[in-house]
Amino acid sequence: MRVSTAWLSEWVQTGWDTATLAHRLTMAGLEVEAVEAAAPTFVGVVVARVVDCTPHPDADKLSVCSVDYGAADSVQVVCGAANARAGMTTALAQVGATLPGGLVVRKAMLRGVESLGMMCSARELGLGDGHDGILELPGELTPGRDLREALGLDDTIIELNLTPNRGDALSLAGVAREVAAISGAELSLPSMAPVPATIADRFEVRLSAAEACPRFAGRVIRGIHPGASSPLWMVERLRRAGLRAISPVVDVTNYVMLELGQPMHGYDLRRLNSRIEVRYARQGEKLQLLDGRAVTLDADVLVIADASSAVGIAGVMGGEKSGIAGDTTDVFLEVAYFNPAAIAGRARRFGMHTDASQRFERGVDPCLQERAMERATQLLVDIAGGMVGPLVVTEQTTALPRRSSVRLDPQQVNRLLGVKIPRAEIELILRRLGMQVAGAGDVLGVIPPSYRFDITIAQDLIEEVARIHGYDDIPQTDALMPQVPLPASEATVGRERVMMLMADRDYQEVINYSFIETELQRAFDPECEPLGLSNPISEDMAVMRRSLLPGLCRVLSENARRQQDRVRLFELGTRFLWDGTRLEERLALAGLAWGLAEREQWGLQRRVADFYDVKADLEALSSLGGDEQRLRFEADSIPCMHPGKCARINIDGRLAGWIGELHPELSKYLELKVAPIVFEIDYVSSFISHIPVYKEISKFPAIRRDLALVVDETVRLDQIRESVSVSAGAALQELRVFDVYRGAGVEPGRKSVALGLILQETSRTLTDTDADAVVSAVVARVKQDHNATIRD
Repeated sequence: MRVSTAWLSEWVQTGWDTATLAHRLTMAGLEVEAVEAAAPTFVGVVVARVVDCTPHPDADKLSVCSVDYGAADSVQVVCGAANARAGMTTALAQVGATLPGGLVVRKAMLRGVESLGMMCSARELGLGDGHDGILELPGELTPGRDLREALGLDDTIIELNLTPNRGDALSLAGVAREVAAISGAELSLPSMAPVPATIADRFEVRLSAAEACPRFAGRVIRGIHPGASSPLWMVERLRRAGLRAISPVVDVTNYVMLELGQPMHGYDLRRLNSRIEVRYARQGEKLQLLDGRAVTLDADVLVIADASSAVGIAGVMGGEKSGIAGDTTDVFLEVAYFNPAAIAGRARRFGMHTDASQRFERGVDPCLQERAMERATQLLVDIAGGMVGPLVVTEQTTALPRRSSVRLDPQQVNRLLGVKIPRAEIELILRRLGMQVAGAGDVLGVIPPSYRFDITIAQDLIEEVARIHGYDDIPQTDALMPQVPLPASEATVGRERVMMLMADRDYQEVINYSFIETELQRAFDPECEPLGLSNPISEDMAVMRRSLLPGLCRVLSENARRQQDRVRLFELGTRFLWDGTRLEERLALAGLAWGLAEREQWGLQRRVADFYDVKADLEALSSLGGDEQRLRFEADSIPCMHPGKCARINIDGRLAGWIGELHPELSKYLELKVAPIVFEIDYVSSFISHIPVYKEISKFPAIRRDLALVVDETVRLDQIRESVSVSAGAALQELRVFDVYRGAGVEPGRKSVALGLILQETSRTLTDTDADAVVSAVVARVKQDHNATIRD
């Protein structure tokens, strides 16, 4: 929201400079995002009047003008603008003037004719985009007057970044109300007297969706002058608010929206068929919008229609069919109240963000429509003439929002804010904010004004009191409530410890949104229907994520495009599992490794990170709980991972996650030349901590026995480990795998796994006979379980 301080001063006089105003607004909850000048710097430009205009003797497209600029004699200026003519008032940059961008105007000879200055277009002065002619000024301006002074260009624009609940401040009137409440100054409202009807013409309006549009004000105006143009003061105010002047009808509706916060729309009456109807669209109904786009509507989109078809998306944008044209003489003005729920998200669905939708989504005052219509009617008639029909309001009062009374205990204000504010001041603040306050007892009854949708409970009123009283005036005090730390459980591994270990192993943390694009979610998990949002922020944030991997892989893709050759990422966050009836939120840890296994250096050979690098990272994570043996890897497959390079992660025999290489199709989709190794595990089940228990360290020596077992390729290490552990018994303290061999001397389809058995007792020294007995038991068991043989 862009606010001209000069325009604001017509509504409320505070005596503050711009810096003070910006600070006070920010501290009151209306954040000032930027402060800028209303016009770029230029000097030496004055109001001028063209006295005479004749064709250039040696150039068809040039004119020689005699220009009155307030001096005793006129000055000769050669001009190329097609609209230059005798009698017009314009802007003259005198010789020596400096224009925006640093251009200095000098004497010039143009095709043999001397030119002593330059008549300027709006673009050359930084006052708009118009460049098809010189700037036309009101005829009542005096030649020779400095242009900046004449147009009030030494103005300042304050840009506000409003929170979604403050739709009431999306207008000059709303900001002025706030400033008046903050400063205590008087609010001066412009005259908005009813415009008497001069014709009896009406246009029928039907509310077929009254719950979505309970009030619709309409008025017919006939005989407006199609060649009229908006006055410069209005064009300037629109420009300073960030809008471009188009035509009187459009400019007036935009002006009233900026001034009062009520979006409006003007229709070419001759293009409307029989009536106006507010209804929901028919599924698949087509509409050509004012910006030229053709859209297909869903059945939940509210539209404005005539007897034949939709003519606009309600609260968003009008249709091309009924738009104001250059020859429009009869118009139908619309001012409506729409339920915010009926408008929210509709503009974003079609890739739009309009000033109207921004206001209707946040809520427009349901009592504002008549005032806005009268204001627009008067402005339009003053500019373009016309005969005015009666103001007709079609409404269903039972569907209009009502402001209920909110009970407020002044003592509760003091308790929550920690500062004593007298009851009289509380009542004064609330009345300055336009609220009705009553109550002679301990509790106040407060009725918010119709434009404050955000005030429903006592805490809302307390917030209003705090911000108008001044957050700076609330003293800093120590908390009275004792700060009791929560107990730290030893049963789980803390998140900080997990994240620290990931960082120690060279991973970088990322934090992604919980929403991702539908196509990406389906690519990773095609078997499950994504859980869509009813009001998504954008198309690429339309569904809740079932996994952290899509977001991580998207981050990797962006880094790969920026020529990173080694990326290791992790995220600890929530994923959302929807089975069609129940939503479950689960905390998960996911990570990926891509590119070089180690940072490039002379002492290590370059190699790409593989499955076993990431598997080692997971085993290190498992060791945080004190029992890395809980983790088991079993070959399996899921849609997002390479079918032959994927494993399920089991903890205590239950599925806890997955690890593997990203599926080739997904790598192609993400434009990755090399697939990353990814993993995702459930946090709660994976990071259970085993509290250490004292265990005596044996004082007797250990014995090591090595075995080379030849087994089928399909036999997993954890299967071998289980057989060895069972058969060796309590004497086995540690099992080490120190070699895996395939090649000469080993049959195809089999592999040699070398094991180191560390044997030790706590009560006696083991003999060779004891060790040999253990080895014999192990050999017998692996032969039985896995058809193993001993490799010589």
